[in-house]
Amino acid sequence: MKPPDPLPEGDLLDRALVAKDANPATARKPSTPAPDVPPSLYEEHTTVHPKRIDGRFRRFKWLVMLVTLAIYYGTPWIRWDRGPYAPDQAVLIDLANRRFYMFDIEIWPHEFYFVAGLLIMAGIGLFLVTSAVGRAWCGYACPQTVWTDLFQHVDRFVDGDRNARMRLDKAPWGAGKAARRFWKWTIYLVISFWTGGAWIMYFADAPTLTREFWAGDAAFVAYATVAVLTATTFWLGGFMREQVCVYMCPWPRIQTAMLDEKSLIVTYKHWRGEPRGSLKKSQKNPDTFGDCVDCNQCVAVCPTGIDIREGAQIGCITCALCIDACDKVMKEVGRPRGLIDYATLEDCEREAAGHAPRPVIKTLMHPRTLIYFGVWSAIGVALLFALGSRERTGITVQPDRNPPYMLLSDGSVRNSYTVKLRNMQSRPREMELSIVGLPGATMWTDDMNRDSAARAIVREVAADVALPLRVYVMAPRGSEEQDFSFKVTALDAEGETDSTETAFNAPEAP
Repeated sequence: MKPPDPLPEGDLLDRALVAKDANPATARKPSTPAPDVPPSLYEEHTTVHPKRIDGRFRRFKWLVMLVTLAIYYGTPWIRWDRGPYAPDQAVLIDLANRRFYMFDIEIWPHEFYFVAGLLIMAGIGLFLVTSAVGRAWCGYACPQTVWTDLFQHVDRFVDGDRNARMRLDKAPWGAGKAARRFWKWTIYLVISFWTGGAWIMYFADAPTLTREFWAGDAAFVAYATVAVLTATTFWLGGFMREQVCVYMCPWPRIQTAMLDEKSLIVTYKHWRGEPRGSLKKSQKNPDTFGDCVDCNQCVAVCPTGIDIREGAQIGCITCALCIDACDKVMKEVGRPRGLIDYATLEDCEREAAGHAPRPVIKTLMHPRTLIYFGVWSAIGVALLFALGSRERTGITVQPDRNPPYMLLSDGSVRNSYTVKLRNMQSRPREMELSIVGLPGATMWTDDMNRDSAARAIVREVAADVALPLRVYVMAPRGSEEQDFSFKVTALDAEGETDSTETAFNAPEAP
């Protein structure tokens, strides 16, 4: 009989210790190998070199990029005639005078609710787009995507397509590589500089600021802003690129709350593509392999370097370039398009079971998308109504608090107020300020004599300004504390009015 194989030394020691200590609670358990600990929790960055591709989604990305860049760089130079008393820049954020101009629309500080409404609409619009078609904003119109796409075209222009750029990256540094890098980074810097320069044009008259900037006469904040935006655009668009989308941007982590099985997303139809096999293998065994020929073209064209065949991922920005690449390959090998396509998870299950997918318009009509669209539309209609019905005449009143009133020698009571008459038209207007209520009261201003006090005074208010007035209101002896109103009336054909209620302070009756 063959003797048993000797136990390893470790097992002999473990058994001996277990036998020595009969108490199972204190007995030493046999040793187990230590788990594999990764040397580092940080994954080294791998440069992504997207391949050039042509297709309907790539052409749509071209269109969006050109339109958005044209709007960003060109809008400050559009002129808009608002008359001789207002700036002629179509879009202007005038911080000095606290105004926001957009073509015929002028927003004053007290109308900030219009800006708040637009921001709310932008947020709900992002929810709406994500609920309907996934991260389409990220894939096409996000500034990070647009500038990254622009810089990637610069890469192709200077270094060539994917394979040429990969070879250049691996090549040792020399005169040729240094010259290409210098030329490419110079183009990066020019784009980044003009990006920062275009931003400051929204806050001042563009031609004037441009002359002052190059003459060295612009404000320090203009140079600082351009420097910061140039540096961030150069670094984020030229080097970090997909890392911004994957690691820095919070939206990929929020978007999961906006998606469900009815949302259109870029999807790999695994039931059709698996198991993968090369074209030669699939030709030899036509019933063994799926439609995916494992060409990796979907990975090569992806701007974030992911493999869509692995399922939904945080790095997928729904740009759909993988659809263009896959459709091109399917056409070349004679197989139907749509192996990678925009589809809902619900339709994927239907198609996998042999049913026809629903029409896209029907897919978009699910309740959550309709609710988002309804809320978004309601806010937009409310803003348009408020914008169309707003008065261009206004008044604000601030009473003095210390002292609240003064007793004059004849027993009358005087209160003081700071009144601002707003003329929101681009022309001067005469306005009448009057007292409503407070029987027997009269008023005068700093530029009037008390003997000229009356219940109404007229002032000319310059175009597009708020005229401050120091107003003194005097009520006869025995007047009690009560509320009254200041009313302003434009003395022109429009005859707009506005009023505000305030308090008149008086001593308590004995």
